[in-house]
Amino acid sequence: MSGRSVREAIRHKRNGGELDAEDVRNFVAGVVSRSIPDYQAAAMLMAIYFRGMSDPELATLTAAMIESGERLSIPSAVPKVDKHSTGGVGDKVSLSLAPLVAACGVTVPMMSGRGLGHTGGTLDKLESIRGFRTALSPKEFGRIATRHRVIIAGQSDRIVPADRILYALRDSTATVSSVPLISSSIMSKKLVEGLDALVLDIKVGTGAFMETVDEARVLARTMVEIGRSHGVATRALLTAMDQPLGREVGNANEVVEAIAVLRGTGPADLALLVRTLGIQMLETAGVDGAAQRIDRSLESGAGLAKLAEMIKAQGGDPRVVEQPDRLPGAAHARRIRTTGEGYVTSIDARGIGLAAMSLGAGRATMEDRIDHGVGITLSAKVGDEVRRGDVLATLRFNDPGLAARASGLVERSYVIGGLRPDRRPLILETIS
Repeated sequence: MSGRSVREAIRHKRNGGELDAEDVRNFVAGVVSRSIPDYQAAAMLMAIYFRGMSDPELATLTAAMIESGERLSIPSAVPKVDKHSTGGVGDKVSLSLAPLVAACGVTVPMMSGRGLGHTGGTLDKLESIRGFRTALSPKEFGRIATRHRVIIAGQSDRIVPADRILYALRDSTATVSSVPLISSSIMSKKLVEGLDALVLDIKVGTGAFMETVDEARVLARTMVEIGRSHGVATRALLTAMDQPLGREVGNANEVVEAIAVLRGTGPADLALLVRTLGIQMLETAGVDGAAQRIDRSLESGAGLAKLAEMIKAQGGDPRVVEQPDRLPGAAHARRIRTTGEGYVTSIDARGIGLAAMSLGAGRATMEDRIDHGVGITLSAKVGDEVRRGDVLATLRFNDPGLAARASGLVERSYVIGGLRPDRRPLILETIS
């Protein structure tokens, strides 16, 4: 044990030294108790940003963050497995995936987040369902997960409180992009669920936090190592986010598309990713015949039935599964048409995400309100042939004053060329 003061620990880290377990635990405890002032916490975060963290440091930091609050209690006679995505545009995977995998005989306790900026949030999408509750106490979370074997809810104030405090400091000190701090933040909120297995979907591309494969690979390997150090079987997939996933970007419209996947009528890229991640989750949890189980859950409608069960358990209207028109809609629509001819060579996923946000589907700050009924439907994806006047995308909105900026963003996001582009694989790499 070092017995270093906070000031000495900051200097030691700043100079390239390795923090011992006592340093790390004292830092997290002091942040939560507020005995360490924000300026010292910010200095430590900046030292970590520039110097990084070793595997032992990261394992201890993650454990200390978990121990800063309550642990979730989810008694289960079957494996508990979850999935985390680093976020993208049109990423409604969890809405289909969680019930589909749960229908295969495992428990899926999924703690999710909200959207900010150009990326959407799973909780925002689910809250487009009337009555759906995402704010649950740890006791409620555990009860629903145990009884129904599936839940998607938010992080309560009593779960990993250190993460909430540290994230606010990271945001204000421009240290959000630190791989050790990203990894410990994500993994603490997943490992607190008491998982047996975890699959990570690390997005790569213009619509993702990590824009290059090399960056994504570093993040993936770091998080896989943290999972293993805590005794959780962990696997990561690098998946492409150079264009929006599926054809819907928004909230209620993404719920409709997720339901379509469970009916077998969803877009090919989204359906492929849901199936692939489902198989990976079952395999990582040690379940035999993973592919056959996933396919049976899709073909039999068991995944769809489990979605309706989850919605009802969390206070929502399960009739939306059979009657998607019960979800919010928008009063106006505007079609964006191409003025050229050829092939769609690229779609800037970030630009589409910003366009949806400008319509009210996303938020610039956590205080902004979401309009669940607005969004964008993509008629043309990368590789599609288009002729002059063809519809590229349709905007759905309630405030006409917001549509002009969104239209410009969508138009600039599409690139039309003379040659059909080579399609980038959706699944880029697996790390385990």
